[in-house]
Amino acid sequence: MTLYRTHTCGELNLNNNGEDVLLSGWINKKRDHGNLLFIDLRDTYGITQCVVDNKNNLFKKIEKIPLETVVQFEGRVVTRENDTINRELKSGEIEIKITNFKILGTTKELPLPVFSDQEYSEEIRLKYRFLDLRRSKIHQNINLRSRVISYIRREMEGFGFLEYQTPILTSSSPEGARDFLVPSRLNPGKFYALPQAPQQFKQLIMVSGFDKYFQIAPCFRDEDARADRSPGEFYQLDIEMSFVEQKDVFNVVEKLLNNIFKKFSTKKILTEKFPKITFFDSMLKYGSDKPDLRNPLEICDLTEIFTRSDVKFEIFKKLVKKGSLVRAIVTKQTKNKPRSFFDNIDRWAKDEGSNGLAYFTFENEDNKIFGKGPIGKFFSSEACQEIMKISKAEIGDSIFFSCGNKKDIEKLLSLARDKIARDLDLIDENLFAFCWIVDYPMYETDEKLGQIKFSHNPFSMPQGDLDKLNLNKPLDIKAYQYDIVCNGIELSSGAIRNHIPELMYKLFAVAGYNKQSVDEKFSGMINALNYGAPPHGGIAPGIDRIIMLLANEKNIREITMFPLNQNAQDLMMNAPSNVEESQLKELNINIIKKK
Repeated sequence: MTLYRTHTCGELNLNNNGEDVLLSGWINKKRDHGNLLFIDLRDTYGITQCVVDNKNNLFKKIEKIPLETVVQFEGRVVTRENDTINRELKSGEIEIKITNFKILGTTKELPLPVFSDQEYSEEIRLKYRFLDLRRSKIHQNINLRSRVISYIRREMEGFGFLEYQTPILTSSSPEGARDFLVPSRLNPGKFYALPQAPQQFKQLIMVSGFDKYFQIAPCFRDEDARADRSPGEFYQLDIEMSFVEQKDVFNVVEKLLNNIFKKFSTKKILTEKFPKITFFDSMLKYGSDKPDLRNPLEICDLTEIFTRSDVKFEIFKKLVKKGSLVRAIVTKQTKNKPRSFFDNIDRWAKDEGSNGLAYFTFENEDNKIFGKGPIGKFFSSEACQEIMKISKAEIGDSIFFSCGNKKDIEKLLSLARDKIARDLDLIDENLFAFCWIVDYPMYETDEKLGQIKFSHNPFSMPQGDLDKLNLNKPLDIKAYQYDIVCNGIELSSGAIRNHIPELMYKLFAVAGYNKQSVDEKFSGMINALNYGAPPHGGIAPGIDRIIMLLANEKNIREITMFPLNQNAQDLMMNAPSNVEESQLKELNINIIKKK
């Protein structure tokens, strides 16, 4: 018992019948039945119904109290009548007969209702975030976030990892996103940067001889807002391990994610041993390196079909001769779908900026296979059979074609795969489908400059015999780089690190960095690797995205306590804000106003 309460609002039940209790909380809702006034009292633990009748001299006083006033009720626990029991509340079989009350905190008129979860504008919700956070769904999401993070810490310690903290004030990184900069008062004209990730520090921890590191790490990137990332900061489970191969990292992460998603969700995990899909296969089959494996639809390459003489679809044939690709998606047993189903998908594709999706359905008449639909007549029976063989299609299936350059059709068919699956209701929303995307290319070509650049992470270890690495064919080199994906959402990237300085210089040279520039831009890392670095690797699953999946939320705002808005502003605390001229002078900073 404390000065303010003997119990919380989610604690009382039939076992407390007849007890005199003291409860404190917010008035969530009031229901005036004339002779009886019912008040739902809320705290973070739950809701308890309190009641006062009109014969009680407290009735009129309590009747006037506004919602969200903080009150203390004194009263006796009584059982409810059977027809008034609320099975949705932990305290739903009892109520409190009020004998006294005290107002602990008054309230002004509310800018948004707390007792409902109806949608309100982002501006109102973020300006009055402290009220928004009282609302049931988001309150539960934030509590879920806390429980998940605590559980992760216990699990990681159980796996033999220790948590270490890395610096928040560090140096600006030449790679990655835009930094948040912090001026140094003691070093005029110089700046710290907030870490985009603890990448270099966690590798240095391995070089320092610590074996298994983790941290619930804040990361700061001056990026535009996205649904799954705040424009200012986000959190990740940072992991690094010494003396490991790729499979060792996979084993730890699979155990952890299986345990988390089983404990905090009732949804099933499609396969507890996560499938490994190469980057090449993922881009071919799904058009993306973030495939949603709940979706059974796959993409196939049919470019060769359009070199046949018995295929007369000249639009595609001419484009294929010029170097275009043709890829397609098969939908199972859709021959009885109305014409509108197919036309809607074609129209959707045009709205996405493409020329649409050509289509037909495989049918069989008198033992002769043919294509029924707008372009079916351009394909011979033999060509249809070959398409069925390549695409694993059957009679009654339909096929949608796209023709263009590799990048464009991958993007379109990745979106089309999701669009068609949702139209056909093929995605099981009660599943978590994890997979690893592996074997990323070490390099890619910069389309604008035509130069070779790193495709993923420049500090990664290349695959193959390091003594026979053919740096003259950099686009053929694959790296020990991997992503973990769930339901089409990338949770994390990771890699086995390159711990060999001589090899690092060679790999950076391919991307246009000379030895001097590597020494200058990555001085801390390259210097440390020269003093006995172990083979090591790691990964950093996003905490925010894990919580979004568990809470079934689409926007990071719904699982973050105090997020910024789309313009990276905190409307509640009025940040970023102007500062005093004296503060700027102390930092040797002069603001130049834009004309």
